[in-house]
Amino acid sequence: MNLDFFFYPSSVAVFGSFKKGAIAYEILRNIVEGGFEGKVIPVNPKGGTVEVGGKTFEIREKLDEQVDTAIIAVPAKIVPALIDEIGPLIRGAVVISAGFSEVGNEKLERELVEKALKHGVRVIGPNCAGIFGVHGKFFGSFEVRVKPGGLALISQSGAFGGAALAMGNDERIGFSAFVSYGNAADLNESDFLKYFADDENTKAIALYIEGVKDGRRFLKALRYASSKKPVIVLKAGKSASGAKAAASHTGSLAGSYEIYHAAFKQAGAIEVEEMEELFDAAKAFEMYQRAGKRVAVITNSGGPGVLATDKLERLGLEIAKLDEKTVEELRSFLPPQCSVKNPIDLIADADYERYRKTIEVVCRDENVDALLVICVPPIFILSEEIARAVIEAECGKPVIVNFMAGELIKDGVELLDEHGIKNFPTPERAARVLKWLSMR
Repeated sequence: MNLDFFFYPSSVAVFGSFKKGAIAYEILRNIVEGGFEGKVIPVNPKGGTVEVGGKTFEIREKLDEQVDTAIIAVPAKIVPALIDEIGPLIRGAVVISAGFSEVGNEKLERELVEKALKHGVRVIGPNCAGIFGVHGKFFGSFEVRVKPGGLALISQSGAFGGAALAMGNDERIGFSAFVSYGNAADLNESDFLKYFADDENTKAIALYIEGVKDGRRFLKALRYASSKKPVIVLKAGKSASGAKAAASHTGSLAGSYEIYHAAFKQAGAIEVEEMEELFDAAKAFEMYQRAGKRVAVITNSGGPGVLATDKLERLGLEIAKLDEKTVEELRSFLPPQCSVKNPIDLIADADYERYRKTIEVVCRDENVDALLVICVPPIFILSEEIARAVIEAECGKPVIVNFMAGELIKDGVELLDEHGIKNFPTPERAARVLKWLSMR
């Protein structure tokens, strides 16, 4: 299914109130300030003008020309009639308006879908927060804009999606797209999974769901998407109370969590437990598609090295047994106080040269699939120095980095990020990332 008219539109109409602070106004402002290069038409029966992003737009009293997508933020009761009126002129409608099945108004929602089907219009929503097509510079939502990248975020909850986008900015994650689909009256998570699986700008998919209406179709779509690229799933409504809350939130049936858990595993998706894990997984898959199970740990501090080792083994990964040739080569240049058995402890005064050479030597070992590099810099060694060692080391295997120590690592972490290397702030989080990479 091609949904490019939603995520790469050449023209869009926005329906609603254009008073400052109104939802339609904020969406229009986001579209304009986000640099959208296509045609934008604000529509309200009262007409007038609206100024946003340094531009003045005429507000049309009705839509009178073809556009790819309509974004609708008007009272729920008039949405079906509006869809019927503009149906011949649009390909897709994003219905922000709430007041449908989530509050027991199933009849109005059915009427909305019927009017859309009559004209061959596809609908996202109702009761949603909108969509982003980041590489098309299209920010059709009132949520915070994000930088371009490879993660497509599919969220049943608009508020979760908005919070996730803001957190993604903090975590320096780039997005290809965002869709909040709310009540899923027409298009749902299965449609978006299939679409983003084939979208060339999307490298990984993150999915937040509370429940699905067609389990068989969802499993098929999830399996298809997971066969193409990593799919990270965060399922809400696992407990009895959570399932009830999900039903009142988006009108979805959360169902038995055990069934969902089995389905995720069967489809090859990466299931995470919380938002922090979702972003850690997203960062990992932005860097690498997969990793093997045999891990070498390189550290300048024994404690974090032990924590990483414990976590790796608990997660079912292997602490790689280094080849004797590797051990001998490490002994040839490391101080005698250093431990050359995995985990490799470079001790506190490890500098650029010690880290770089160790990474390169260990990386050449055929018994090693991936490396976990830990740095807890003492006050006399700059974190940027160790960051440069990681960046400049010649290694063709996945290298996951854990720099620890607050302000002391700030500059080093920024330097790593500039080179596309993400930092995971605890040994346990870094170990968990390697587990997810090994599941691909």
